[in-house]
Amino acid sequence: MKNKLQYLGFLGFLGLLGFFTDNTGFFGFFGFLGFFAFKKIIPDERFKENVGNAAKNAFIVSIVFFALASTFASLVPITDIYVMAFALNFGIQILVFTFSLQYYER
Repeated sequence: MKNKLQYLGFLGFLGLLGFFTDNTGFFGFFGFLGFFAFKKIIPDERFKENVGNAAKNAFIVSIVFFALASTFASLVPITDIYVMAFALNFGIQILVFTFSLQYYER
């Protein structure tokens, strides 16, 4: 049985676009290469439950952060605030998922 979480590692190859473009934001995608390590983990019931709990944590943090960022954006006249909030929300969501899954697996 394959662990489908390992396929998130392919997003790490988007980091190579940082070398071909002048956008250094692509280098953050190299962090996804760490998901290839999940190939060795057998996805039993406990692991699937831990992935679900970590995803739930990331989703809740994402919803709360985006609500706060939208409120902040309506009060501050910065034109690119939604772009920055979207990028920051994506990064925080991935970090919360990763650290939550690491915590639950202990």
